Amino acid sequence: MSLSTHVLDTERGLPAAGVRVELYDAAGALVGDGVTDEGGRIGELAETTAGTYRIVFHPPSPFFKKIELEVELGEGHHHVPLLISSYACASYRGS
Repeated sequence: MSLSTHVLDTERGLPAAGVRVELYDAAGALVGDGVTDEGGRIGELAETTAGTYRIVFHPPSPFFKKIELEVELGEGHHHVPLLISSYACASYRGS
């Protein structure tokens, strides 16, 4: 199982570069981390097994200091984007 992510600053209409992202397994162990590139992407946050994981984003927002998503990931590749503005955020299962 592999995981990638993409962070978009919807307030400015630009990719969010420099956002720290961490991936924790069900036991709370850090299994992957990275920082988004100039395009707001992390091509491979982790290569691990299927299961429940917690993705933690640290966005540049005056309101959100940390955004956590708990997801169930199966076999294959998964892409989990984050859309962020100063006072709103959303995510979805990408392709």
